Amino acid sequence: MNIMMALSQLEVTGAEVYATTVGNELTRRGHNVFYVSDTLTKPTQGPVFKLRFNKRSILRRFWHVFYLVYLIKKHHIQLVHAHSRASGWSSYVACKLTGTPMISTVHGRQPVHASRKAFHALGYRAVAVCEDIASQIIDNLGVDPAIVQVLRNGIETDKFQPVPAPDNDKPVIAIIGRLSGPKGELCYRLLDEVLDLDACRVRVVSGTRVPERFARFQDKVDFVGYVDDVPALLAGCDLVVGAGRVAMEALLCGRPAFAIGEAKAIGLVDESNLDEALASNFGDIGPRDLAIDFAELKVQIPSALASKVVPDPVRQRVLQEYDLQGVVTGLESIYQDAVVETLRREMPVIMYHRFIEHESEKGVHGTWLPITMFEKHLRLMKWLGYETLTFADIADKGFIHRLQYGKKYLMITVDDGYRDNLTRMLPLLEKYGYKAVVYVVTGEDHNRWDVEHPTHPDTPVTLMKPEEIKAIVASEHVEIGGHTLTHPRLSQLTPEQQAHEIRVNKAWLEQLLGHPLLSFAYPYGDLNDSAKAQASAAGYRYAVATNSGPRAMHQDPLQIRRIAIFPRTDVFGLWRKIFGNYVFRKN
Repeated sequence: MNIMMALSQLEVTGAEVYATTVGNELTRRGHNVFYVSDTLTKPTQGPVFKLRFNKRSILRRFWHVFYLVYLIKKHHIQLVHAHSRASGWSSYVACKLTGTPMISTVHGRQPVHASRKAFHALGYRAVAVCEDIASQIIDNLGVDPAIVQVLRNGIETDKFQPVPAPDNDKPVIAIIGRLSGPKGELCYRLLDEVLDLDACRVRVVSGTRVPERFARFQDKVDFVGYVDDVPALLAGCDLVVGAGRVAMEALLCGRPAFAIGEAKAIGLVDESNLDEALASNFGDIGPRDLAIDFAELKVQIPSALASKVVPDPVRQRVLQEYDLQGVVTGLESIYQDAVVETLRREMPVIMYHRFIEHESEKGVHGTWLPITMFEKHLRLMKWLGYETLTFADIADKGFIHRLQYGKKYLMITVDDGYRDNLTRMLPLLEKYGYKAVVYVVTGEDHNRWDVEHPTHPDTPVTLMKPEEIKAIVASEHVEIGGHTLTHPRLSQLTPEQQAHEIRVNKAWLEQLLGHPLLSFAYPYGDLNDSAKAQASAAGYRYAVATNSGPRAMHQDPLQIRRIAIFPRTDVFGLWRKIFGNYVFRKN
């Protein structure tokens, strides 16, 4: 995808670290990430455009919107991800003008005023980095809870490994954070009222200029400025004081963290207060600024210095909650939600069964299509510029690959595994350069489930034999999936019967083909929670239904919607079904 990160800042902040860390990981995953901001200090793997969001006059705001519209169109931006109020307002208008999906990450407590309540400018989804932010924007700003989602800061956890406690002649305390705003006031009061500057060595780490009022501490405090090698800094500290990312990184390095931020003091982070720390972003978020008893902090510091190590359960929890890979995967899911639901487009997954050459081959159940019409379908797909994906492609590149800019994708699926799939369908797939996923029944040699139908018995049609299944796979135009042993309605079976139908079918096909199967098709599209659970337990990563499941396929990989192709589906009918909005019109 082509993604734009929009920030407004004049100094290094947690939002910048978040946006660039996440953005660089997205780039590593194959996305094109662009940045627009007043300033940007952290290195990025994508281009940076300067825009003075903090200049907020009416004329400036018009210019912001105009320039964002220009960037969106020039670079074919598919989604804008805003990280601040100022950038969010302008991005919101630009996205409305261009029809571009937008989301926001809310990094801190939001000011409450009438305009903010009336006009949220958050886009499709408001991602809060902790629970207290989510509660605040819902309770105080009236943001719809349905668009709010908690997703924590992403940290490159592999860069922050446990280190032994340092052997310092004097305890070393690091205070990490900017020296402006509430954080600057907090640092000043810690130095002035809490810390024993004679008994300890204090290092103040900040990317901002040291304000004049801090000059009185110059002889006793080391103002080290911006530090690139944070792990090395943390390794030499007996105690780290800070909030948000600072506390998380310290804990990952096994260094005791005294969580205190703009809102409140959590204290030394341990198992007893970890949930509170996570919910408040380690003290940064609360109902008001600096609601802190500084006299009490002075009492707590000596015992915090004596702690020396971080309990392993605390480190493991932080590792789990803030792992960059998990956070970015979560963001990719949100991006897909925003794109699919905003544009009301989804990659079509179409479903065929068997292909006939003569009128005599027609059946009573409508699962056939003349092979001549199938070729017309393929010709239309090719003319419209569609490419085909299989579940092997999805497994390799992720669901988000289907949203790649400039590409039009669809998936061809074929149920049951009839011999005509090999003799009639395959030559046309080869001719047009397309791929399909064929779901094979293995416990029958013909369509007995149709032939023995109690009210509408059908004509017998032969299924592929083992050597024919191997031959169609060898073409490299067909991926095989499971479809049970006998094609039953799974919702009518016990869990044990479901497991037998799914597992034995899968095992037989895997032994035949020599590789694991990725996907499964529920016969008739008939399923229940137990059937889904059995498909998952059997080892399937994906499963397809018919007209059930969420409209966006990534939201439930075990119940992916498909669009049925019927005998009367002509070229125009196919065009309607593959346009991309079919599942939205049919809901």
